[in-house]
Amino acid sequence: MSGKRPDGEGTVRKRSDGRWEGRVVIGHREDGAPIYKSVFAKTQKELLPKLHAVIDEYRGVDLSESGSMTLSEWTERWMREYAEPTLRPNTFRSYRQLIDCYIAPALGQKQLRSVTQKDVQRLYNSLKKQPVSRTESDRTLSDATVRRTHMVLHEIMEAAVRARLISRNPTQGTKVPKNNYKPKTILNEEQLESFMEAIQSEPVWRDFFYTEMTTGLRLGEICGLKWSDLDEEAGRLTVRRSVKKGPGGALEIGETKTEKGTRSILLPASTLRLLRERRAAAVTEWIFPSPLHPEDPVSPSSAYNRLKKILRDAKLPDLRFHDLRHPYVKLKTKKSRIFWTDIAYGALTAKVV
Repeated sequence: MSGKRPDGEGTVRKRSDGRWEGRVVIGHREDGAPIYKSVFAKTQKELLPKLHAVIDEYRGVDLSESGSMTLSEWTERWMREYAEPTLRPNTFRSYRQLIDCYIAPALGQKQLRSVTQKDVQRLYNSLKKQPVSRTESDRTLSDATVRRTHMVLHEIMEAAVRARLISRNPTQGTKVPKNNYKPKTILNEEQLESFMEAIQSEPVWRDFFYTEMTTGLRLGEICGLKWSDLDEEAGRLTVRRSVKKGPGGALEIGETKTEKGTRSILLPASTLRLLRERRAAAVTEWIFPSPLHPEDPVSPSSAYNRLKKILRDAKLPDLRFHDLRHPYVKLKTKKSRIFWTDIAYGALTAKVV
């Protein structure tokens, strides 16, 4: 109730069963009635430290009665009112999967304000031992999955703090696995030349991979490029959107991965010439349209699968698509100014000035 605050003082009494009870007002119901938090002990001496701890925890807060709902009830409300309106569809689906598979089964039926740091830590510890699936009982969940679960639960509980449902976020202070990224596979100069030679036999994909190697775009970003994003006079390419695969294989076109993802890139001279020539023969708004349905952008999964085939055929190391960005990033971080000069789209060359 607006204007009413917990009094910050505890009351102590001896119960008829012989135990001692300490109570603190931690909030108010809509009708103004107080909400109490109780602690118990066998003796008054044992009770006082517990009571003081509760007073400190709830000092300055005024919780609402909704904190008595279960974690699952709050999670569904949070997903509906907070997450769905702001998250991209793929991100929303990933949150849903983590909640349904890991968070709800372990903690969903607990009262929201009863979830403790120990409960959360117990969840993370159990996930580290959980098999990936029934058919792969010897493989446990990855550290990345546990970290993503922690991230989602932290957001859910932080929103509960802001909504005055709980006094503190129980995910704080927990221990989660450190990032354990798979090492990047980086092509050396000889392998890089082999890759650039290999894409010459891919007329449909040559321009796509050459542009990728000289711009360092994310997979969804390069698939989502339109001709309206190319400023030929300024020699710049603006990244405005990203393409992802949705449910049932349908493509979803949305914003870039992060706010900083929307950016302008100064193109190397060779890439600008390539795109100018490509534009002259364009029949669609997409710079890299689907080979079978040019009214649509190229599918990220098609580009990924083609990359794997090119690498296999050229007997090159297996790469993630993201690893193709490394040569671009490496060159961009050099102190020298580097200009790409290979306009024949053959072996990748650079001139340092």
